[in-house]
Amino acid sequence: MEIGLVGLGKMGGNMRERLRRAGHTVVGFDTNQEISDAKDLADLVSQLTAPDQPKAVWVMVPVHVVQPVVEELSGLLGEGDVVIDGGNTRWTEDQPRAETLARKGIHFVDCGVSGGIWGLENGYALMCGGDQRDIETLMPIFTALKPDGEFGFVHAGGVGAGHFTKMVHNGIEYAMMQAYAEGYELLEAADVVQNVPEAFESWREGTVIRSWLLDLICNALDNDPHLEQLKGYAEDSGEGRWTVEAAIDHAVPVPAIAASLFARFASRQEDSPAMKAIAAMRNQFGGHAVKVDHEDELSPGTPLTKGPRPSDRG
Repeated sequence: MEIGLVGLGKMGGNMRERLRRAGHTVVGFDTNQEISDAKDLADLVSQLTAPDQPKAVWVMVPVHVVQPVVEELSGLLGEGDVVIDGGNTRWTEDQPRAETLARKGIHFVDCGVSGGIWGLENGYALMCGGDQRDIETLMPIFTALKPDGEFGFVHAGGVGAGHFTKMVHNGIEYAMMQAYAEGYELLEAADVVQNVPEAFESWREGTVIRSWLLDLICNALDNDPHLEQLKGYAEDSGEGRWTVEAAIDHAVPVPAIAASLFARFASRQEDSPAMKAIAAMRNQFGGHAVKVDHEDELSPGTPLTKGPRPSDRG
């Protein structure tokens, strides 16, 4: 297939490469012209010339940029074309966006994407929402991006279902990371355990808590056994908050997810060993590094940013 891809950052750039390896034609646009295939969105759309398929443009940008990008694309695309939002957009924004595009005959698919910086080689888990016909049209793209094998893709439902599913996925991720991190802090605090990294390594096979996140924290501990190079500070991408809010709306108890979200807030007040473990895992799968400058260390409670960065993806 032929597809446009807007946003060539940590994930978008690797997605372009994975699609090209599968034989698809990808026209990428990024504000960094050194890595861009098009000078602007109009140029990107003009390069999509396949006569036997609708123009498809995948938007992979931070959440605060999605709306202006989609608005500009709505003036460049035509009847039957499709916009795919692959960012961490809040699911409640999908239906209004789809309705606005539909007035011009443009279709809309929301697609939660997970895989981080490892997705190029491992594939991306894709959670899609939209009309069945649009999903079928785009299936060659989804097949190229998803992991090899049976799993890694779901058409979760109508518009909004993909981003809702990805939101819950990220909420679960918060809770899992928090459990590993608390276990790390307890092992570090107990004098009886002499080798914490090897304890974590021992869990990677034969135990019920083995997982990719466990592999990632083991990688981090191998490089920095006491996580001394990391600040015990962890951002939240926004989706943990949205998961808790959705749980409140539906009267569904999510105590583990809620506690893990509040723990990240607490990390901004003090240098927590558990938050160093969270930071280590986030850095391993998403490149979200917050390192200590030993020449000018931050005092406990000093925020590194003014608030959450919704552009962070897991």
